[in-house]
Amino acid sequence: MGVIEAVLAWSVPGGTLLMVAAGLWELWRQRRGKNTGTPITAAYVDEFTAIFYGTKRMELDHRQSMSMMREEESDAAPPLGVDLDRGVVRLSGTGSSTGPSTPPSPRP
Repeated sequence: MGVIEAVLAWSVPGGTLLMVAAGLWELWRQRRGKNTGTPITAAYVDEFTAIFYGTKRMELDHRQSMSMMREEESDAAPPLGVDLDRGVVRLSGTGSSTGPSTPPSPRP
């Protein structure tokens, strides 16, 4: 068996063993509290899957572009001001409020 055939024959099992070793190393680092960012094995599996499935590549690109966008408060429902002591909910930016007109009596 030539060198090229041996490299090709061991590429899949070698890659699998390398991924398992990297996963064990990441688990060891995570237990020691030194976990940072995306695990290498997760990125490896995502990229390997993207080779065979074009939709996975589109998903990864979309996920990356969404992580770059900032979230603004105006994208969601209007913020509410809630005063639990008086039992009043006030919408920000408006003078209206909903709730009892008199404060609730304190409970013994």
